[in-house]
Amino acid sequence: MKRLDALDAARFLAFCGMVLVNFRIAAEVAPGTDWASVLIDALEGRAAALFVVLAGIGIGLSRISAGLLLRRAAFLFVIGLINMTIFDADILHFYALYFVVGAAFLTASKRGLWLGALGILILAVFANLIFNYDQGWDWETLVYTDLWSLPGFFCNALFNGWHPILPWAAFLLIGMAIGRSDLQTLCIQHRLIMWGFGAAVLALFPQMLTSDPKLVVYLGTESIPPGPFYIMAGTGTACMVIGLLLKLWPMIERSGIATFLTAPGRQTLTLYMAHILIGMGLLEDLGLLNGSLRAPQIAMYALFFCVLSSLFAVLWFSKFKHGPLETVMRRLTEHTKA
Repeated sequence: MKRLDALDAARFLAFCGMVLVNFRIAAEVAPGTDWASVLIDALEGRAAALFVVLAGIGIGLSRISAGLLLRRAAFLFVIGLINMTIFDADILHFYALYFVVGAAFLTASKRGLWLGALGILILAVFANLIFNYDQGWDWETLVYTDLWSLPGFFCNALFNGWHPILPWAAFLLIGMAIGRSDLQTLCIQHRLIMWGFGAAVLALFPQMLTSDPKLVVYLGTESIPPGPFYIMAGTGTACMVIGLLLKLWPMIERSGIATFLTAPGRQTLTLYMAHILIGMGLLEDLGLLNGSLRAPQIAMYALFFCVLSSLFAVLWFSKFKHGPLETVMRRLTEHTKA
């Protein structure tokens, strides 16, 4: 079970990265060159990618049926739609759509999963060549103006939203392929670290080959728009983090901090909703979602929220087996025998 503990810890780290990024978006923090801005810039697009890769690994490690996966997708889609009325950069409804794609590949071989991820990348490239990525966006306010119309929602979900299926679903399939490997072995862990590091570094070079502003953006490693080298960089970073945690997990266990990483990693659905409803809600009540905060301030607030989340999760699991929202999802989506 050690490998699963390490994956739970990776999930919590991904959650912490998403909290930092999302709090900055919500608080309309101006760009800067201070340590917090540099940290959050590095995490933007990477933390969420790690989150999706880990979801794929979880599916790859499990024997989940297509029916259960689709029922969980339906639950997450509804929760995500509700969440979008508060925070339109929600990832849960996208997560649900990735699960639909994943259900179609449950019986695929490891090679089939990699080919599926490649096919999604190719479709995303053609979509960017054919369609207007800026359609529906007001980039000055980061508002998708046509989100709640059917054509706008479809375009946002498939092509140009915060985490569109094309190409983000590739992360899930890549994770499913990784989950088919023996993650307990040092050989696999070393491959994840080395290949992940290599992919993350190599992805930085294509943008240096052109001076065309449009090509620089698309050949870059930014998550908006998500080009093929962003997927390469996001996958590489995720593999490196996962490999390092798997390799270092025995030492982390001996340090005594393992529980504070694994407990919140097992209820990230609950904590994700909490960081929006409670974390952002408190900022709104204090009148701080107006660009008045600087990056170091929002980073300290986000890190404090993550620490409190960890403490809450440890206390919760001393009494209960699953997180609050995780329990609701299980009861609504799993068939229990009488």
